[in-house]
Amino acid sequence: MTTNNPATPAAPEHPGNPSVPAANGSPAPKRSNPRPYHRGRGRRPSVKPGLPIRIISLGGLNEIGKNITAYECGDDIIVVDCGLAFPDSDMLGVDLVIPDVTWLVKNKDRIRGVVLTHGHEDHIGGLPYVLKQVNMPLYGTELTLALVEGKLKEHGLSGKVKLHVVKPGDTVKLGCMTVEFINVNHSIAGSVALAINTPAGLFIQTGDFKIDCTPIHGEMIDLARFGELGKEGVTGLLMDSTNAERTGYTLSERKVGEAFDTLFAKAEGKRLIIATFASNVHRVQQIVDYAQKYGRHVAVSGRSMVNVCGISAELGYLNVPDGLIVDIDEMERFPKEKMVLVTTGSQGEPMSALYRMAYSDHRKVSVGPDDFIIISANPIPGNEKTVGRVVNELMRLGAEVVYEEVHVSGHARQEELKIIMSLCKPKYFIPVHGEYKHLMKNKALAQSIGIPDKNIIISDIGKVMEFDKGNFKFVGAVPAGRVLVDGTGVGDVGSIVLRDRKHLAQDGLIVVVATIDGSSGSLVSGPDIVSRGFVYVRESESLMEQTRLTARNVLQDCADAHVTEWGTIKSRVKDALSKLLYERTKRSPMILPVIMEV
Repeated sequence: MTTNNPATPAAPEHPGNPSVPAANGSPAPKRSNPRPYHRGRGRRPSVKPGLPIRIISLGGLNEIGKNITAYECGDDIIVVDCGLAFPDSDMLGVDLVIPDVTWLVKNKDRIRGVVLTHGHEDHIGGLPYVLKQVNMPLYGTELTLALVEGKLKEHGLSGKVKLHVVKPGDTVKLGCMTVEFINVNHSIAGSVALAINTPAGLFIQTGDFKIDCTPIHGEMIDLARFGELGKEGVTGLLMDSTNAERTGYTLSERKVGEAFDTLFAKAEGKRLIIATFASNVHRVQQIVDYAQKYGRHVAVSGRSMVNVCGISAELGYLNVPDGLIVDIDEMERFPKEKMVLVTTGSQGEPMSALYRMAYSDHRKVSVGPDDFIIISANPIPGNEKTVGRVVNELMRLGAEVVYEEVHVSGHARQEELKIIMSLCKPKYFIPVHGEYKHLMKNKALAQSIGIPDKNIIISDIGKVMEFDKGNFKFVGAVPAGRVLVDGTGVGDVGSIVLRDRKHLAQDGLIVVVATIDGSSGSLVSGPDIVSRGFVYVRESESLMEQTRLTARNVLQDCADAHVTEWGTIKSRVKDALSKLLYERTKRSPMILPVIMEV
């Protein structure tokens, strides 16, 4: 890492730790920083005035997750974050949802870099998929890039992407724009807001944040810097809207520690199993602290939890006394009442460690009456039933389960949002990161502190916002939306495939197999009827026989009429069977005729 002072020798990327473990624990590729940048506060580097700036949200508006924003100025483009979203319940078989970056690919020669606010999946999870289409240098804090490195290694991109480590207070020049990184509090260490200085004015993008006066690691949010920038003049403020519906202030992470203190004492004589988000290093640190206080050892379960804890400890974000953490394979060497198991699965994910424990499918942990289980996370909207099922199964195994009031959010509530608005004093306010109801709540907060309604911009993904000489207008749209990831396939599952999957899930499948004579068109054998997910054949023999006869009559009619075009034959079979089955069952299964010719 270099500074812009030529007299100062380059410092190592990680003092005392020349290499950071990637996701699998192997040494990470060395990160470089060929671009000089400014360390610490001071006068912002000047930019050429006069050029308009265009801001395009390619994700993260009117939705939760998939956050990505592009800033276009002259011949330069910078990208803020590149996240993913998890599939809705109607996206059958889909694993992940990533942003459509068609516009970025088309303009890849103009992209100067991607600046990252923090290391959560909804802000970095889409990077491996997007970087395969367009290679862009990445700028982020140490922990954020360490988490990214693990993803790049999994996708075969290790060493192919330039990674530049920054710290709060640094300023990086990217084309005609400069980006300053501002320390903020969130539920993952190394989180920053961005002050983006452009020829058309200064724009602040908060990323995910809250105001925590007693953070577990590092300093509290740099409110003073927001105030200084507000005095200098902020053209636009792009602010997190996730908790805009919630009144008051978000509690400090240390409130969870107070709950842990009580629960650790209550769990005397039992093994503690605590499920939380793998990325919440602050939460894990408190678990470690109270384990030490109560004389317990700590083991870690779940691939992502092991990876994040390993990286965080290596970088100094997780302080663990020697000998406190033991390998999960060595847990049996210690009395149960002397163990704490930290695990993934707080959202009831089917492949998670806690889920497998609940259904007695974990190879190394068996849950029973000697276990005290804490779920230290609130269910993400839509996950309530899944989490509830896991809690039920754990209780059936005899464990005591605590799943309420052992969590605080990492997002600012209404009073905190108003504080940042008041400090920044933006001319234009642009709520981001949330569904439409969240954006509108954030808009109401801005109105309450005096920002004019005409200066509050509710945008949508793909819409282009242009700011020029203090004025704003929408100037069209670019391609944007969602790309579905299913297994190793990226983008090969679209709306038609999803429609077919939904059809199959709702009404099942009927396959009609028949063989016809290639010269005369007469029926040689069949038709045979195969039902999957429609009716139980053994209890619906009369319906299946009627279906077979109907298909046979249609095929015979086609032969008598000398209809030999396969598309026409299949269409007539489908129409006749659809009518029959709907009349008999009021259901419309997918009908798939298979016609063979001899």
